[in-house]
Amino acid sequence: MTIRILIADDEALLRMAFGTVLEAQPDMAPVGEAADGAQAVRLARELRPDVVLMDVRMPGTDGIEATRQVIGVSPRSRVLILTTFDLDEYAFAGLSAGASGFLLKNTRPEELLTAIRSVAAGDAVVSPRITRRLLESLRPHLPGGGNADRDERLGRLSAREREVLVQVGRGLSNSEIAATLHLAEATVKSHLGRILQKLELRDRIQAVIFAYESRLVHPA
Repeated sequence: MTIRILIADDEALLRMAFGTVLEAQPDMAPVGEAADGAQAVRLARELRPDVVLMDVRMPGTDGIEATRQVIGVSPRSRVLILTTFDLDEYAFAGLSAGASGFLLKNTRPEELLTAIRSVAAGDAVVSPRITRRLLESLRPHLPGGGNADRDERLGRLSAREREVLVQVGRGLSNSEIAATLHLAEATVKSHLGRILQKLELRDRIQAVIFAYESRLVHPA
């Protein structure tokens, strides 16, 4: 399957550079370029890309607001935020707006390509540091104690799917979950896909947040 990608960045040279890297990949196709957030939203509505590479700082509508609007007009599009600023506030705001990933622009090309493929497949791309900080920021707002069954959506999961969700909530990768639960990694990925579908979640980071908010996993 070819991953259709929209590039949103106010710097023409960066758009060209990203496009050159993407065009060299047999499974990727850049389908449009946007110089600002408003244009990114318009093109997302028209083109329905699989992945949007979204700059944060752009004139007019910034990347965070554009992400929120893109998710609204093209719900199946995944947004991967790229920024030169390693600031938690951008990561938190982007994830809150519905982004599936957050990377720095100085990321190596091979890491960017891996991130695009992961996001297109439904995974989240967020560094462990950002994930930890995100959960720390959520901790004061999470319910303490009580019964995990209070969120009725948990009833949709099988016992094994709950076990997998607990490990996802603890921050383990698919390979680590496979080792912990003595499963094949492909089986873990299948379980995670069903979990996201049953709970109506977009990606892994939303699953992590759900695991805490539903009290299935408790902050350490």
